[in-house]
Amino acid sequence: MSIRKGCRLYPRAILWSALLSLTIVLEGYGSILIQNFLIFPEFKEAFGMPMTTEPLPKYEISSAWQAGLINAAYAGEIIGLVINGFLTEWFGYHRVMVGSLVCLSLLFFLAVFAINVEMLVAAQVLCGLPWGIFQTLSMSYAAEVMPTALRAYLTANINNCWLIGQICSVAIARGCIEIRSEWSFRMPLALQWAFAVPPLLAILFAPESPWWLVRHGRYEHARESLRRLTRTRSDEKVDIDKTVSMLRHTNEVEKYLNGETVSYLSCFKGTDLRRTEIACVVWSTQALCGGTLAGYAPYFYQQAGLSEKNSLNIAIAMFGAALIGGLLSWILLRFFGRRKLWMWGLSLCFAILMITGGVGTMAASESASWTLGSLIVILMLIYDTTIGPVGYVLVAEIPSTRLRIKTVVLARIAFLSMSVVFNIITPRMLNPTAWNWRGKSAFLYAGTAFCCFVWAYFRLPEPRGLTYLELDILFNKKASARKFRLLQRNLESSGYFEMNRTNRQDGNWTG
Repeated sequence: MSIRKGCRLYPRAILWSALLSLTIVLEGYGSILIQNFLIFPEFKEAFGMPMTTEPLPKYEISSAWQAGLINAAYAGEIIGLVINGFLTEWFGYHRVMVGSLVCLSLLFFLAVFAINVEMLVAAQVLCGLPWGIFQTLSMSYAAEVMPTALRAYLTANINNCWLIGQICSVAIARGCIEIRSEWSFRMPLALQWAFAVPPLLAILFAPESPWWLVRHGRYEHARESLRRLTRTRSDEKVDIDKTVSMLRHTNEVEKYLNGETVSYLSCFKGTDLRRTEIACVVWSTQALCGGTLAGYAPYFYQQAGLSEKNSLNIAIAMFGAALIGGLLSWILLRFFGRRKLWMWGLSLCFAILMITGGVGTMAASESASWTLGSLIVILMLIYDTTIGPVGYVLVAEIPSTRLRIKTVVLARIAFLSMSVVFNIITPRMLNPTAWNWRGKSAFLYAGTAFCCFVWAYFRLPEPRGLTYLELDILFNKKASARKFRLLQRNLESSGYFEMNRTNRQDGNWTG
C-alpha cells in the first residue's frame, strides 16, 4: 500500500489518531511549565527562600527543591504507567483515555491554587498519574489503527505534539513573565483546562482499537471499529473481513510463539526480552543525548548570562526549530528508515554537545552566552529531526501486538527513570548555588550519547516496511540487527509463517 492510498483508505483512522495525540499536547504543555517558572521572580518569591536581603531581597529555589518539583511529575507518571498496563488491558483504550482526562481536569485545581512548595509537589505527583497514561495510550493507539504504510508518520507525530505543547508553554510563559503578581505563573497553570476539555469532548466518540477487541475475542466489535476507522463507501475500500482475519492470525501466531500469558513478566521471556531491551534503551536514549538539558533551556540560558526575556525568546526559537525538524523527519523517514536516521542523529548530537561543552569552558561573556544558546537550538533541531520522532516510531513498532501496551509502559518507565536521575544532576550542574558548571554540562551528555551510539550499532534493527507478523517471525529467528532487511527479503521469497489447527478441542497448533 502506498502512502497516498493509505490516506484514501484510512482518513478516519488518521483523524482519530490525531485527536488522541492532542493529549500529548496537553502533557507537553503542563510538564515543562515548572522548568519555565524557575526564572520567574514571582514564582521564586512564592516558593523559594531569600538568598540576599540587601539592597532588595533576592529569592532562589534550591537545587533540591527544583529537582523535587520536576521529579514529582516523573514519579507520578511512573505510577500512572504501571497502572495503565493493567487498566488498558482490562477496559480498553477509549474508556481509560476518557477517565484519565476527567481526573486530570479535576487535579488542575490543586496545581493552580497551590500555596506552598509542598502542595505544588503533591499536585505534580497527582497530575503525573494521567500524564503517564497519555504517554503510552496515544502512541499505542496510533500504532494499532494505522496500516503499515502510515504507521511511522502517525507515531512520529507524537513527538510533534510534544513540541507544540512545549512551544505553547514557553510562549505563554514569555507573555506572562511581566505580570507582577502570582498570576504570572498561576494563569499558565489555569490554561491547562483549555488544552484538556476540547480533546475530552472529541474522544468521547472515538472507536476502540480493533487489535484490542481481537485480543479479547470481540470479533464483531472489531469489524465495527474498522468500519469507523476506514473508508467503506467507495469502489476502493478496505476488506473488513480479511483485515480482521489477519489480525486474528497475527494474534494466534504470537500466542503460539510466545505463549498466551499477557503480563509484565512475559516481556522478559523468550524473544520478547530482546524487544523489551530495544524499546527501553531507545526511549532512554532520548534522555541521555541532551534532551533533558534542552528541557531546562530557559534556566540554562539565564545561568549562561542572558536576561529572563532573552532566555524565553531563545527557548521559543529552539522549540520552533525543533518543530520544523519534526516535520522534516516525515520526509527523512521515508527515504532513510529508522536505523540510519537514528545513527546519524546520535553522531550529530555528540558533535554539537562536545562543541557546546568547549564553549562552556571559555570566560563568561555576552558572545559566549549567545553562542551557547545558538548551539542548544541546533542540538534541538537535530534531536527532533532524528532521535525524537524516530524513538516514538521504534518503540511503537518493535513490541509484539499482544504485549505492546506493557512493553511501551516498561520503555517509558526506563525513560522516566533516566530523566529522574538527570533531573537531579542537571539543576546542580546549572544552579549557581551548587556545582555551577553552566555550558560545561554538555560534556556529560556527550559521553552518554556516545555510549548510546555504540549500543545502537550492534543492537538496533531496521523495522521499516515490516508488518507485525514479519517482525514476530524475524525476532523468533533471532535475526541480527544489521541484517534485518536482508532476512526480510529472504522471508518474502520463501513464504510466511502458517499454522493449521490439528485438534480444535485441545487448541494445539503446528507451523
